[in-house]
Amino acid sequence: MEKVIVGWVGLGGRGYGVLEMVLDTMPDVEIAGVCDLYEDRCEKGRALVEEKTGKSPVAVTDYRRLLEMKEINAIITPSAWEAHVDVCIDAMLAGKYVATEVGGAYSIQQCWDLVRTYERTRVPCMMLENCCYGKEEMTVLNMIKQGLFGELIHCEGGYEHDLRDEVALGNENRHYRLRNYMNRNGELYPTHELGPIAKYLNINRGNRMVMLTAMSSKAAGIHQWINDKRGADFENADHKFTEGDVVTTCIKCAHGETIVLTHDTTLPRPYSRGNRVQGTKGIWFEDTHGVMFDGSVDGPSWGHRYTNINEYYDKYLHPLWRGYEAVGGHGGMDYLVMRGFIEAVKAQTQTPIDVYDTAAWMAITPLSEDSIACGSMPVAIPDFTNGKWTHREDFVRSKYCLEAVCEEQFN
Repeated sequence: MEKVIVGWVGLGGRGYGVLEMVLDTMPDVEIAGVCDLYEDRCEKGRALVEEKTGKSPVAVTDYRRLLEMKEINAIITPSAWEAHVDVCIDAMLAGKYVATEVGGAYSIQQCWDLVRTYERTRVPCMMLENCCYGKEEMTVLNMIKQGLFGELIHCEGGYEHDLRDEVALGNENRHYRLRNYMNRNGELYPTHELGPIAKYLNINRGNRMVMLTAMSSKAAGIHQWINDKRGADFENADHKFTEGDVVTTCIKCAHGETIVLTHDTTLPRPYSRGNRVQGTKGIWFEDTHGVMFDGSVDGPSWGHRYTNINEYYDKYLHPLWRGYEAVGGHGGMDYLVMRGFIEAVKAQTQTPIDVYDTAAWMAITPLSEDSIACGSMPVAIPDFTNGKWTHREDFVRSKYCLEAVCEEQFN
């Protein structure tokens, strides 16, 4: 397949920005149709495609119109969280590869529906978890696969990002986060931190997550921000927000590893994904961009201090990042995750993040909600592979593979 014909569903801030990146950097992608519930966003997306390509795509407010277009062979949906699963399922049923932007699910049933639709249609569904393709995360993946960390024991990560204005001004900006924070309490955005960790720990391929427990702090940050920045008469100034300011989720894996996720978005703070990987031979801590090894492996670290990971790039930088001049958003990883999807569509192979990954990562949200609602009780995590995690089919070896570092693909 020389060119991938795409239908684009969702043209809010994220959707429009990623669409522009694709149009600017991927000449082998053609946008045949765009969709958004808001007509002005739909027209803005249509005009962007016409400006960049000279061709005017179909523009609709019902995504199912795009699924009827035979020429379209892939759907990309950076829509509101609530729409992701419906769009993915309908796209698979229509025989079209589908990629969804990140966010948690609303129920475990949704996750099972995703998996069962894939198993019935065999049409791939990929989560566009860009953090799996971050420069530092991929370098750590390379180090792990080469044994530098020894046996992995514990991982941490977080979505730690001051979003008070984005949430509070949700109605003004037509942003879906507001209604979620007003009504839900859980790990609402787990995949930025969990995606890379799941690949480090071989989740769904020789390992799996078996249970979690979650705890939420009280919710005061949004209320404080609204009263300080907009005043007591502003909408929702008196609303008692449900989403806790800090939500902590602890996960146990089948082989004994532990994971801690932190959702921290409604208090003042600098941005961090709070990554930490600990093994029997070393540790990585993202907030210091540091690694430390115990001296039993090759490297410049010694004693009990961190060495900046930059000192390891000459030897351990993931080959996907060798010579890569970052394009696209978030330091270049938006481009890489999208290329991983597009290359899979072109080759008609499985995507590097598959439907089992997508379901397992999204499931953390409703499971954390259940745990919090029941006083932080332990909650079992379903096995969406139905036992196949012990004997999965071979993964696709490609430049964008996240199960192994496929050096031969770069020769």
